[in-house]
Amino acid sequence: MNFSLEIGPKTDLDTIPALKDVYITFLPGGDYKETAEKAGELVKKGCNPIPHIPARSIENDNHLKEYVNMCKDFGVKQCLVIGGSREPVGKFESSIQLLETGYFEGFKIGIAGHPEGSPDISDSELEKAMQDKKPYADYIVTQWLLDPQPIIDFISKQSVPVHVGITGPLKITSLIKFANIVGAKNSINFLKSNFSKALDLMKPKDPNDIIGKLKDHTEHFHIYTFGGLKETNKWLMENNYV
Repeated sequence: MNFSLEIGPKTDLDTIPALKDVYITFLPGGDYKETAEKAGELVKKGCNPIPHIPARSIENDNHLKEYVNMCKDFGVKQCLVIGGSREPVGKFESSIQLLETGYFEGFKIGIAGHPEGSPDISDSELEKAMQDKKPYADYIVTQWLLDPQPIIDFISKQSVPVHVGITGPLKITSLIKFANIVGAKNSINFLKSNFSKALDLMKPKDPNDIIGKLKDHTEHFHIYTFGGLKETNKWLMENNYV
């Protein structure tokens, strides 16, 4: 199995697990230069950095070119092109608009997948967007989920590899909170129906639960730590994943 990890541009690299593939966020209100510079630090560390490139945080073509070229100059070979969760700051509203610019030549390109839908877009629009994006994509990274069946169904429909989003070891109460934010309705119901006891709600959920149900369908797992980097690092080492 192959694991990747998501960090922020201010994350101390001495604290991250010994994983090859490391994604760097570019959140609303952030500075793309910080994300690109963190990618450069990861290159020096021997990692494969994968910066997020969110359409709605890109002001215009020049802004996009500057960001992409800065990443190339730092030795970046791969990126994740996404819509982003904010109102557009400029001309770009969706990831397909970025992909159609042709500025990503030479990059391995990942796109976002939403097996349980998205709170920002209807299911029909989401499906059309996926079909439009796939010709540009080398692989798909999904939102994190806990109900395995929607993921299995999603994987069966794809023509490119799917990297399944999972969380690190978080308490069930925290997972429910984050599931509400990303609109993972099936996973919320799955959590509530499988972990009803108060004691269960306080225990960290082991990511191996869903990995065990999906490992016959994908070998790629992408970890969202939600601030639990220390716990995720410990879990990876305890399971001999690093």
